[in-house]
Amino acid sequence: MTKKKKSKKDGGQQKTYKGIVDVTRSGMAFVAVEGMSSDILVKQKNLGTALDGDEVLVSVIRQGKGMGRMEGFVTDVLTRKKTEFTGTIQLNKTFAFLVPEKGNFVPDIYIPENSLKNAKDGDKAVVKIVAWGEKTRKPVGEIVEILDASDTNDLAMKEILVESGFPLHFPDDVLDELSTISEEFTAAEIKQRKDFRKILTFTIDPVDAKDFDDAISLRKLKNGIYEVGVHIADVSHYVQPGTALDKEAERRATSVYLPDRVLPMLPEKISNELCSLRPHEDKYTFSAVFQMNEKGEVKQHWIGRTMIHSDHRFTYEEVQEVIEKGEGPYQEEVLLLNKIAQTLRKKRFNDGAINFSSQEVRFKLDETGKPIGIVIKESKEAHQLIEELMLLANRTVAEYVSKQKVNKQPVPFPYRVHDTPDEEKMHVFSVFAGKFKYKFDVSSPETIAASFNRMLKEVQGKPEQHVLETLGIRTMAKAIYTTENIGHYGLGFEHYCHFTSPIRRYPDVLVHRIVAQCLAGDIKPDKQLEKRCKHSSDMERKAMDAERAGNKYKQVEYMQQFIGDEFEGVVSGVAHFGFWVETSDTKCEGLVSIHNMPEQFVHSESEYALVGQQTGRRIRIGDKVTIRVVAASLAKRQLDYDLVEDRDAGIRPQETAKGKRSGRPEPKGKASGQRSRSSKSNGTEKSKTKKKKK
Repeated sequence: MTKKKKSKKDGGQQKTYKGIVDVTRSGMAFVAVEGMSSDILVKQKNLGTALDGDEVLVSVIRQGKGMGRMEGFVTDVLTRKKTEFTGTIQLNKTFAFLVPEKGNFVPDIYIPENSLKNAKDGDKAVVKIVAWGEKTRKPVGEIVEILDASDTNDLAMKEILVESGFPLHFPDDVLDELSTISEEFTAAEIKQRKDFRKILTFTIDPVDAKDFDDAISLRKLKNGIYEVGVHIADVSHYVQPGTALDKEAERRATSVYLPDRVLPMLPEKISNELCSLRPHEDKYTFSAVFQMNEKGEVKQHWIGRTMIHSDHRFTYEEVQEVIEKGEGPYQEEVLLLNKIAQTLRKKRFNDGAINFSSQEVRFKLDETGKPIGIVIKESKEAHQLIEELMLLANRTVAEYVSKQKVNKQPVPFPYRVHDTPDEEKMHVFSVFAGKFKYKFDVSSPETIAASFNRMLKEVQGKPEQHVLETLGIRTMAKAIYTTENIGHYGLGFEHYCHFTSPIRRYPDVLVHRIVAQCLAGDIKPDKQLEKRCKHSSDMERKAMDAERAGNKYKQVEYMQQFIGDEFEGVVSGVAHFGFWVETSDTKCEGLVSIHNMPEQFVHSESEYALVGQQTGRRIRIGDKVTIRVVAASLAKRQLDYDLVEDRDAGIRPQETAKGKRSGRPEPKGKASGQRSRSSKSNGTEKSKTKKKKK
């Protein structure tokens, strides 16, 4: 966006752009404007009230010459990335300031007496900015929550959420609105839905899940045909457009899953009660129903609003036991669905989907949230059963909408797309893979996918498996939401969307609404849909960053007990200043600085390696090494390792009194359950339980 605007500084006509502020560590800022190849430089004194991540208007005060940047000043803040901040209270007699955490470039926030909520001097708190403009030089805030500094885990997790821009509590207007939502099923509403309540239906979720957003129904029809229903919680029935509940859900865009908690997109009354497909309860659902044979060949399908009654609540472990032993509750139905799912899975990979495998690392936590163990979980057939049926539903819904027209134009729709690999990254990777005798045909996206699948199959169990799988994933683009349907490369689908998790993803709610309009023949194009898609993609990345930060905190907390101990590990990343090692058994990643190495190293990007200048020795991603834990900083969420032994080079610097640990550490204490998520995800997006990422 660009327009002419008279500058207050010199009274002249100047161009004004809309963009997103990126504040660097030095305090200098750059405004990224869509469609412009170069950012606009904004000095700290010209930022006004803008903070990192805010959407702003910026006026240009100096045009860039040659390759130089334009320079500007912020004239208005359009949207705040975040309005809540953590910090320390400095109390005066009748007012206080919140001093935010260092490095955020946020000024102290003034808190008037009527907003203090009994805060004491030195308290840690979350404060929400309620006013900040030309009349208030300092931001004015109110205390949202006083944090318990003695509960270091709770404090750390809440700080991570607030740092990422996720509010800890729902606003009062949302809670007020929530109390008015009717829980009654009306005869008029039921009449408009297809009734599945007498058809066998069950859910499959993690053992400690509370929000069951999908269910499967099954019944046998004639001539060897089965009706398989994928039933999704009808969140859009309760969350109406433009309401306070809807606006808050859109703002959050996603639930956030940390090691010991979930910050939900929707209040628990929606996510865990009204919309959770709990056993032995009638529920409103939005469904994709398929008539298919045992080979997974879909003869016809139906999409529409339904009502279900779940007969049974399975855990993944229970379904896996039925699959492996061939006996258990509803064994015939479970085994049939598994057979269909495995057939769909095989066909998907034959049609060009890329078969990246993934592991999920979870922490065993005690009652205080302290990690006392590590659990590594892999996707099994029980997870794949749900995964394939969810993929089928998502693809079918996207295909249906793609054929609809409004004013002779395609219906604006939030597709989930995944672009082809970056050519340069793919070239570097194919050359690297060639050193291990794996050939890549990079002549087309189809041949790249086929080459990947061939390599992933042949590399199983070989020393280079980890490095090639890891680097292969890094060549992939990031999946995003957009109205421009370019298909999903990783899944091999021409049309794809997210339909199956409206409890925890806002794009799914948008999909439900648009599908309902298409079915009713009353399509009302959303002119702001692309903006909503971009916001959802941005919030998804922020949620992933928060989850990584939470996991890193737990890694550091767990490894504190092993300072001085040695572990076997694998080099997981390299940079000019050092390399990262992930321990083989605990999956905890730390940095080995080149300053602690016996010789000088240079970074070779083409080899994904550090190369010794004196010896020519290479430290590459995937190399097996032995490290010693030397530091574990919770404040920085950082682990520091020293290289003890490089198996290839046989170099072993200093020894310690403590012995080398070649097996899994055995911490003291009993494990309690940790909140988990189902691995209803797939393709190139990393599988996470209770997160259908694809």
